[in-house]
Amino acid sequence: MADFDFIIIGAGSAGCLLANRLTESGRFRVLLLEAGGSDRRFMIRMPIGYGHSFYNPAVNWRFETGPQDALAGRTSYWPRGKVLGGSSSINAMVYVRGQRNDFEDWRAAGNVGWGWDDVLPYFKSIETFERGGDAWRGDKGEVFVTDMAPAVHPLCGDWLRAAEQAGFERTVDYNGEKQEGISVYQISARNGFRVSSATAFLHPASRRPNLKVITKALVTRILFDGQTAIGVEFEEGNERRQVLADREVILAAGAVQSPTLLQHSGIGPGALLQKFGKPVVKDMPAVGRNLQDHLGIDYLYRSRRPTLNSLLRPWSGRVMLGARYVLFRDGPLSLSVNQAGGFVKSSPDQEHVDTQLYFSPVSYSKPTPGVRRLTMPDPFPGFFIGIQPCRPTSRGSIEIGSPDIKASPVIEPNYLATPEDIQSMLASVRLIRRIAEQPAMQAVIIDEMTPGKDVQNEQDIIADIRARSGSVFHASCTCRMGPADGTSVVDARLRVHGIDRLRVIDASVFPNVTSGNTNTPTLMVAEKGAAMILEDIR
Repeated sequence: MADFDFIIIGAGSAGCLLANRLTESGRFRVLLLEAGGSDRRFMIRMPIGYGHSFYNPAVNWRFETGPQDALAGRTSYWPRGKVLGGSSSINAMVYVRGQRNDFEDWRAAGNVGWGWDDVLPYFKSIETFERGGDAWRGDKGEVFVTDMAPAVHPLCGDWLRAAEQAGFERTVDYNGEKQEGISVYQISARNGFRVSSATAFLHPASRRPNLKVITKALVTRILFDGQTAIGVEFEEGNERRQVLADREVILAAGAVQSPTLLQHSGIGPGALLQKFGKPVVKDMPAVGRNLQDHLGIDYLYRSRRPTLNSLLRPWSGRVMLGARYVLFRDGPLSLSVNQAGGFVKSSPDQEHVDTQLYFSPVSYSKPTPGVRRLTMPDPFPGFFIGIQPCRPTSRGSIEIGSPDIKASPVIEPNYLATPEDIQSMLASVRLIRRIAEQPAMQAVIIDEMTPGKDVQNEQDIIADIRARSGSVFHASCTCRMGPADGTSVVDARLRVHGIDRLRVIDASVFPNVTSGNTNTPTLMVAEKGAAMILEDIR
C-alpha cells in the first residue's frame, strides 16, 4: 500500500482548502507539502501587516520577471507566498469573485461545467458574508467576508461621490446580483484578523489523524511510472525523500511553480526539457504558456484634508493605532489600504466591464527599495487613485531556466504586447482624471503629484504608463484548462492531459484571468476541484 491516498503539493490558497475537503470524511490519508513555514506571525494575522510581508524572504518567494521592453526595460517584482496559506497569507485581502462573463468565457472555451451558474454554488459554499446569505452570497462557509463600509476612511465617501458625478453607479454588492459599479471593497478578514486559506481551512483540519502537513519541504519532482503519477520527491532539511500516492498527486503550487515543477518533472515543451537534461515524460507545449496578469498604475494626489498619512506617519499616531488594534482589533490596522473602487466600463460602447478602480486614502511617493512599510506613508496628506484593465490580451510564459529546482524561473509576462492592451491602459487612466476632476474630488485635491498635470497628450501618457506601471500580482493561466491537449494542460476535471492520477488545481488552470483579484476564484477552483475528485472516487 502507498504511503498516502493523496499528495498535495503546495499549502497555498488552493492546497489548504483541498487538504480540508479531502480529509473531511476520514477515509483518505492526505499528505500536504509546503516549501515555506508556519503562518503564525503577527504581521500575517494583522491585516495591514501585509506591507511587512511584501519583501520578507521568510514568507515570500520574491520572484522577478525578465526586463520588459514595453515597461521601458524594467523588470516587474512578483511577490508570492512562501508560507502556509500561500499568497492568501500575504495579499491585500480584497475579496472579488470576478464577472459573470469571465466564467461564461471559460465554458465557451470548451470547459463544460465552468459557466457562471456552475461555479456560483462553489463561491457560495466557501464564504460567510457578514451581511448574510441570499441567492448570490453564502453564509455557512469558512471564509469570513467583511464589508469595510462602516470603517473606511471618510475620504472614501468623497471619492465615491466623485465617481457618481463622473457617471458611475454604486452597486450594493459587487459580488452579488449587480457586479458592475463602484463601492467600498470587501475583504477576507474577521474581528480584525486576516482570514487566509490556512486559517479558514487548514488549521481547523490540522488535528485530523488522516492529514499530515510537512513544512519546509521543497518538492523537487513528481514521480512517474510511465505516464502515471505515483508520488513525489522532496527535500526536507538535508534529506531527500520519496513518498507514494495510492490515488492521485495534486499540484497546487500556483501559477509560477505549478508549470515549472511540471517541467522539472518531465512534462512540458520537449525542446526546453531536453535543453536542461530533463527526461521527457510527455511533450506538452502548453505548460508554462498563456501567462496572464493584470497590469496597473496609480496616480498620486496631495490632499487638503487629512488622509491615513496623517494618522500613520507620526510616531504618536502609530502608537495610538497600535494600541487600539491590540485592545479592540479595529481601526486602520485592521483593514486593507485598498478601501474603495469598483468595476466599470471605460466607455459606454464596451460590452462588458473592462476596468477595475482602486482608491487608497494613503500615499507613498518615495518608497524605499525593498521595503513597503504601510505604516510609514508620506509626511503630508495624500492618496492614490489606481486602475487595472480587467482582461488583458497579451500572453506571456514561465519556464525553467536551469536544471536546478532552486534556480529562479524565467518569467516573461510580455506586458502591453498588443495594441488593445495599450488602448485599454489609456482608457483606464483617463478614468482616474475623469473622477479626480469632479467637484467632490476637486474640493479635496491640492494637486496631482504623479504623473503631474504636464503629462497630458497621448504620447506622454503612454510613456508614463511604460515608466511606472507594474504587476497587480494576479498571475494565472499557465496550466490552462481546455479540451485540446496541444493548447491546454488540464481538462475540465483538472486532470493533466494524457497523464493518469495527476491534477493541477490552482490559478494556473484559469483559461483566462478573471476581472479582478484572483484569490477568491482560486478558492472556488479548489472547492470545485475537491468535489470533482470525490465524485470520481464514488
